[in-house]
Amino acid sequence: MAKKSKARKPAAQQKEGELEGTDQPSSDMSQAVVGYFPFAGYTSVVGVHTTLLAFSALFLPRTTDVFELLAPEVETTSKDRPQHPFLDTLTRNPAATLVCICAGAVVLQSWWGGWVRGWAIDYVLHGAGLERQLDRARMDERKLTSVFHAWLTTAAASAIFHGVLVLFGAPLASHIWKTYLLSFLISVLTVFPPAYTLGCPLIMSAPDAVMTRMTWVRVFAEFSTRTPVERALLYPAVGTILGCWAGAIPIALDWDRPWQAWPLTPAFGAVAGYIVSSIAALTANAVRFFADEHLRTLREAKMKTN
Repeated sequence: MAKKSKARKPAAQQKEGELEGTDQPSSDMSQAVVGYFPFAGYTSVVGVHTTLLAFSALFLPRTTDVFELLAPEVETTSKDRPQHPFLDTLTRNPAATLVCICAGAVVLQSWWGGWVRGWAIDYVLHGAGLERQLDRARMDERKLTSVFHAWLTTAAASAIFHGVLVLFGAPLASHIWKTYLLSFLISVLTVFPPAYTLGCPLIMSAPDAVMTRMTWVRVFAEFSTRTPVERALLYPAVGTILGCWAGAIPIALDWDRPWQAWPLTPAFGAVAGYIVSSIAALTANAVRFFADEHLRTLREAKMKTN
């Protein structure tokens, strides 16, 4: 058993420092038992999260009488081919629709980010002693600071996404408000959960700022994931970008339909891509989880035989 604990120590040291710089546990955490992930809870939370995200995108804009203060902006020019009544409210005012989708995403991503951050902490602290529990308490004390830094990073990223959308063909002088709403939606879906879980890469004064930035580069630039938490962060981010890009394709088609108004299809494409990729992350983590369980069972059976 002594050899087994020594073999686990480098893996624990590898996990050390992957949480945000201001919320780092002590270096003694390298001796903790790592590898725990609440897969059952993760499965249920992903199901609830994706369902509510789809519901908020499709039905929340249909219940907003307050946005009637904004004059309808889309005129139906193809009256010979009327659209389905379900789409009338969604396409009547694209700006109001985007505001509703962003509002729902802010609430749901805040809730989801809290779960992911808790799993990331438990992945390191599970099975630890009193000192590690004190580390967890110190992390919880800085939760408000972490939330503030995460939303600050999200706001900064939304400005960057706005510039990227313009470079990819979004209107430069017109529809600025709609383009920013789309960029903010993308930022909320892709940036807030990792910024809250891994830490803000923009804070240069954090104790482990270099480690935080290296983690961001490894996960989102090199696409190298080491834990189920990192896969739960990377897959939805990539799916959101791909879904938004694919959603822009119908706008170029000369169909003259109300739902082709900018930026409805990229926004719904981003939400759909996030949902599909979240399920893909769940599937990948499930395969890895059951494979690890099978190997663990084989090792235990071999030890009993010996």
